[in-house]
Amino acid sequence: MTKVMVTGGAGYVGCVLVPKLLSAGYSVLVYDLMLFGSDALPSHPRLTSIQGDLRDTNMFSKSVEGSDAVIHLGAISNDPSFELDSELSRSINYDCFGPIVRESKNAGVKRFIYASTSSVYGVSNAPEVTEDHPLVPLTDYNKYKGMCEPILLDYKSPEFTTVIVRPATVCGYSPRMRFDLSVNILTNHAVNRRKITVFGGSQQRPNIHIDDIADLYVKMLGYPEDLVNGEIFNASLENHSMTELAEIVRNVVEEEYPGDPIEIEFTQTNDLRSYHVSTRKIFDNLGYEPKLTIGDAVRGICGAFKSGLLPGS
Repeated sequence: MTKVMVTGGAGYVGCVLVPKLLSAGYSVLVYDLMLFGSDALPSHPRLTSIQGDLRDTNMFSKSVEGSDAVIHLGAISNDPSFELDSELSRSINYDCFGPIVRESKNAGVKRFIYASTSSVYGVSNAPEVTEDHPLVPLTDYNKYKGMCEPILLDYKSPEFTTVIVRPATVCGYSPRMRFDLSVNILTNHAVNRRKITVFGGSQQRPNIHIDDIADLYVKMLGYPEDLVNGEIFNASLENHSMTELAEIVRNVVEEEYPGDPIEIEFTQTNDLRSYHVSTRKIFDNLGYEPKLTIGDAVRGICGAFKSGLLPGS
């Protein structure tokens, strides 16, 4: 495989993934609505960007021609955004998914990698939530993420390898930054307010560094078909409660920005998602394990603030 289409490639994860694909020697086609622009993408002779709508099946069909693989990141990517216009969000996250997969297969794409989410598990008291755990989504965003999975698996064939990754909450610096993700927003508040507000506290939340999840998508292009075709993999590093996450962030930021102690305050939340995911399958089957920690993510964001890559501080 030499040419990879990345839907949503101008987004938070895409802007870290695309340079890694280019460094690995791939030609990359970014297909993105470009709601936030494309300025965070690098300039490179093997990179092509198309401002395209996932719901435009004809445009997508023409754009995907010649691609060997698709990494599907494109989506309305969090619960609050989804709820602003649920019908619009459904049309982007779910209704067009089947046509995207169909047109990719018809175009001769050999491998389709779908970025689902570990939040499809909703709430679970299981000590280790494996890929076989029932899906109990608590929001429409999580529900439609999960509903796309069997659609993709239905297209599985020897000529069309289908892989589903359920990443934990992603954290760390990206040129297209998101501050709605738990570790990122806690770090922002610790740096710029010296006060962290924790909504709830006891909920278990897995996390993974943005560099690690981007590296995994690159690796997924090269794993043998018999190891990944039709498979679902959790991808996570550390499971912590929200209180533990806040304490990690506080400790790192106090090292990076010495001064008055950082306060942690607690408040109620209606976000009850809580699950402790297992990554035994991806390690046993593929030998994959992340390399970076939550502390690394926090330090990276602090470094971005210090160097002026992010507003504030």
